[in-house]
Amino acid sequence: MQSNKWLVAVTVMLPTLMVIIDTSVVNVSLDHIRGSLSAGIDEATWSITSYLAANAVMIPMTGWLSRYFGRKRYLHFSVGLFTLSSLLCGAAWNIESLVFFRIVQGIAGGSLQPISQSILLETFPPIQHGTAMAIYGAGVMVGPVIGPLLGGWITDNWSWPWIFYINIPMGIIAIFMSMVFIKDPHYMQALKVKVDYWGLAFLAVGIGCLQMVLDRGERYDWFASDVMVWMMIISAAALALFVIIELFYAQHPIVDLRVFRSTSFTVGNVMMVVFFVNLFGSVVLLPLYLQTLMGYTATLAGFVLGPGAFASIISMPLAGKLVNRMNPKIVLAAGIIATAYASYRMCLFDLHTDFVTVFWARGLQGFTMSFVFIPLLTLTLSGIKKENMANATSVFNSLRTLGGSFGVAFIATMLSRRAQFHQSRLGEHFTLFDQFYSGTSDKLSGFLQGRGMDAFSSAKGSSTMIYGHLQKQASMMAFSDIFFLLAFFLIVILPLVFFLVRIRHKAEAR
Repeated sequence: MQSNKWLVAVTVMLPTLMVIIDTSVVNVSLDHIRGSLSAGIDEATWSITSYLAANAVMIPMTGWLSRYFGRKRYLHFSVGLFTLSSLLCGAAWNIESLVFFRIVQGIAGGSLQPISQSILLETFPPIQHGTAMAIYGAGVMVGPVIGPLLGGWITDNWSWPWIFYINIPMGIIAIFMSMVFIKDPHYMQALKVKVDYWGLAFLAVGIGCLQMVLDRGERYDWFASDVMVWMMIISAAALALFVIIELFYAQHPIVDLRVFRSTSFTVGNVMMVVFFVNLFGSVVLLPLYLQTLMGYTATLAGFVLGPGAFASIISMPLAGKLVNRMNPKIVLAAGIIATAYASYRMCLFDLHTDFVTVFWARGLQGFTMSFVFIPLLTLTLSGIKKENMANATSVFNSLRTLGGSFGVAFIATMLSRRAQFHQSRLGEHFTLFDQFYSGTSDKLSGFLQGRGMDAFSSAKGSSTMIYGHLQKQASMMAFSDIFFLLAFFLIVILPLVFFLVRIRHKAEAR
């Protein structure tokens, strides 16, 4: 007997939320972890990078692993291993043990998102796929925002091991509920097939190295580092060999790439990658702007991000209902335009922007993103047959994850480069031969001398103050450039909406 679809939705979203929150929950606790385990900054950062790399490697394999072991059995194993590894992460005695347990946690958690998504799409009838994706989207879009807020509060009020221990009761509940409410259809029960060892090896090496490049590239100045160059070469070669093996040689491929024969699936994945560049880019960019330039505390910056998360929760069910009742392509096009406008409003921020302006801009962005995410998910996956859904959601979530990683890497790099560019341009006027600079410097020197400074100290102090303001202005201009680029990327993918195919279900054709 089929379980109630709402109970199934709650069951699969519990582990999904655990995995998504754990992606970002460690970020704000890094200093505490480093001090507690006597580790350097680079060593502590591996606790984040190792989890993301292991997660990225496992996601595309989920469809094959679900078929090989049986989806329900594999779900239980993944949730159980994730819960156990969370306990071990909290009990880690040095940084090496923490990194190892985070790798195990990433391996266990990588499969939970695509499994949850495929179960939701199978449980809800096609006419309600918009509702199913609204439930899934609430976790995917809100999780990255809740993670840092939750991690900061737990670390400040308890201690950093509790950011992992809180997974234990959630994991136990998720295992119990999945045993009761999740049923495997006949096509998702265990099927013993020959293991695609070469595909498995090349996929792990290719995705793992690519994720490492995206996570660590900016720190090592990208291709100025021999390590990054070699990792990129290895990744490109491994992924090329993986594609060749999967398409032409593997009898039972670890990832069935034939799913890209669907135009909607291919175009939808391209659009989703760009969309997640915008989502993760803005989530990283906004707190940086508020804390480095506006002097906000981490708590105040969190209050600005919070409305976006709550706005998404409010708009998700609305977007789901609209997708169920009208052409999803219309909802998607309107959502892209609205989200691009919200991102454009952020490029108008300056050094005097007040809290309310930032608050509402972020709230608008969070509200509009649901009208991109839900119809895009629906159009991309609704045409996939149920027996191929696990493979399709694995590929989709893998590319979505890489899109988010690329977005963070792109933002970090471009922000630094654009700040240097604007600083060099503004610095051209930082000379005694420039009348405006000379006049301003003289006024500041006179002001400082009036406060008791000698002539030399006042002249030096005035130059320092002006240069400090120049640096802030250069950084502000860089933030504006990146926010504008994020808006521009969304407008660029707008024409791709026309290539998506709407699947009309019987209930709609009356």
